[in-house]
Amino acid sequence: MKQSLLVTKTRKVIDAQEVSINAQLLERAGYISKLMAGVYSYLPLGLKVLTRIETIIRDTMNQLGAQEVLMPALQPRDPWNKTERWEHFDVMYKIKVGDRDLCLGPTHEEIVTPLVGAYIHSYKDLPKAVYQIQTKFRNEARPKSGLLRGREFRMKDLYSFHATEDDLDTYFEKVREAYTTIFRRCGLGDVTYYTYASGGAFTKYSYEFQAAAASGEDTIFVCNTCSTAINQEIRADVLLCPGCESDVFTEQKAIEVGNIFKLMYRFTEAFELKYSDPQNMQQPVPMGCYGMGSSRLMGAIVEVLHDDKGIVWPVEIAPFTVHLISLARKPETVARANELYEQLMREGFEVLFDDRDDCTAGTKFADADLIGIPARLVFSEKTSELDSVEYKRRTQSEASIVTTTTLLDFLKDQGFQR
Repeated sequence: MKQSLLVTKTRKVIDAQEVSINAQLLERAGYISKLMAGVYSYLPLGLKVLTRIETIIRDTMNQLGAQEVLMPALQPRDPWNKTERWEHFDVMYKIKVGDRDLCLGPTHEEIVTPLVGAYIHSYKDLPKAVYQIQTKFRNEARPKSGLLRGREFRMKDLYSFHATEDDLDTYFEKVREAYTTIFRRCGLGDVTYYTYASGGAFTKYSYEFQAAAASGEDTIFVCNTCSTAINQEIRADVLLCPGCESDVFTEQKAIEVGNIFKLMYRFTEAFELKYSDPQNMQQPVPMGCYGMGSSRLMGAIVEVLHDDKGIVWPVEIAPFTVHLISLARKPETVARANELYEQLMREGFEVLFDDRDDCTAGTKFADADLIGIPARLVFSEKTSELDSVEYKRRTQSEASIVTTTTLLDFLKDQGFQR
């Protein structure tokens, strides 16, 4: 992609009300644009990142054997009456259409349970697992954290239905491992902790994945021995680590990036979902739900992976893997820069080519740091004479010279070809 053709440009000035790091950097770098509090447009660079995150999530869900569906965002009141949540879901957007009460879906338990339940009759029909990646709507009172707390946001919901609680427990652990894989691939593996939290009215605990970040809204206590964490909301009741029974913890601020929850019979009983066991006896269906906000995860990654110059994207989710900057002025050098760009593209590298001829070198370097693509290549009159480019990784301060004859193999060895 030639940077001169990008719809967007970097910005120095954004809405003064944007206080979160992720919103400030993503807006300045041209990834998102704020429409109103808690609602953002995803611009070409931002949509590339979001799509890559959702591709990782989708691949991992498919490997679990879950099947993808897409449920309506517009929902009627009736299923919410069955679970007695219509009057108590405070952040729900409710709509009156004629004499019908509707809502914009904040979550989908009320929809997925009867949907999947229509295909569950016998123990032979279980287990089943479906997921979706959907736009959700919640009327958050304080949507001032950029992508971390939106009124409209993207979310992956996985729901599983089982014949026994033991089978639910087994699947639950598989999802836990799958979530760990997702966070590792997205660059948060080293700072994300499996966290015990309040389970609400029908189970002792819920389980969160919390990414340590100084800007986080949550406080967690991380076990110094096994890295299991406890949410502050239950700290007074949980004195020893649930993972290893240690009593030595480190307090940290964190951002919730996922949760997995054993719903048990809360929703299947409300919809009278049962199955026939081998003895032809009717049995209830235990259920699990597993949430992960893909847009929230994008915001959390920026909160964790940035420096004073801009965003530092991991290779797997960056909008491009290589940022080629041309400082060429002579026509023949400009032509060589374009040839290098075409060569990189032919070899399968995803390249943002800064071919702008109305920007200084300093502006181009500052924009590259702000945008945060993992590898930066600079092609100039000087490097052209040496048949080379200047290479710098976004995570490093020092640059090095790489010859054009070895460049392709060098970039492949460095992991920049996805």
